[in-house]
Amino acid sequence: MKSIIKFLSLVGLALLTSGTFAQNKMVSLDELINKTDPAWPLVKKWIDAAKNKIEVLPVDSAKAKEALYNMQVSTYSTLGAIIYNTGGIMIDNGWVRILGSGSERLNRNVPEWNRGKTIKDYGDRPGYVLIADDAVGGFFAINYGAFGDDLKNVYYLAPNSLNWEPLGAGYGEFILFCFDSNLNDFYKGLRWTSWDQFISSLDGNSSYSFRPYLWKKEGADINKCTRKLVPTEVLFKFNILKQQELSLIPPVETPQPAERN
Repeated sequence: MKSIIKFLSLVGLALLTSGTFAQNKMVSLDELINKTDPAWPLVKKWIDAAKNKIEVLPVDSAKAKEALYNMQVSTYSTLGAIIYNTGGIMIDNGWVRILGSGSERLNRNVPEWNRGKTIKDYGDRPGYVLIADDAVGGFFAINYGAFGDDLKNVYYLAPNSLNWEPLGAGYGEFILFCFDSNLNDFYKGLRWTSWDQFISSLDGNSSYSFRPYLWKKEGADINKCTRKLVPTEVLFKFNILKQQELSLIPPVETPQPAERN
């Protein structure tokens, strides 16, 4: 985790990090589409200058509008811009999957993916919001109070610890990190020798599960573990269940509808 903090300390940019969530009363789509100062032109510049391999998945306009409305986040924000303008973004041939409004290869969008996990229904106040995941079974989320006082910072549910680890970065900084940083440093110990031979054809809704489990002593060397593809949905629920069984953190209750920051 030190690599992302070191990288971000060198980025002297005023970044658009996360969106301003609406109150429980749903805001209209027209109000969420910012026509004067949207974040997308800035995100597009990041994409065009990215050092890592980036694939912006095609966007379906109708699905994008529905996802933006259900998420209740403005396109003024980086999160809203990515939801509204992309079907998602694949990093390193799909090793990291940044959620947008959904596409054929990544058939999940941000609000739909969070429904039943961090919220009961659209418009609810979340304790955290899932915004990306990876092929090795790690999950990224924006903190809205479930993990501590550093609101709107991104956390990583690491598959080799089952802890929500703080990245010391907001959403926009996290996106820029995915685009420009050395991900081999971040994923040290979590990429097996031939990982890149398997990823390009990997469906964005599947992730690898390992035996022995990576968080166990016996799973410390990923090259000695066996791999099996499982639905990402199944793996997330399994990791959360194991996390609670191991008493790493108390269960995060799904919040009731209330005003959001």
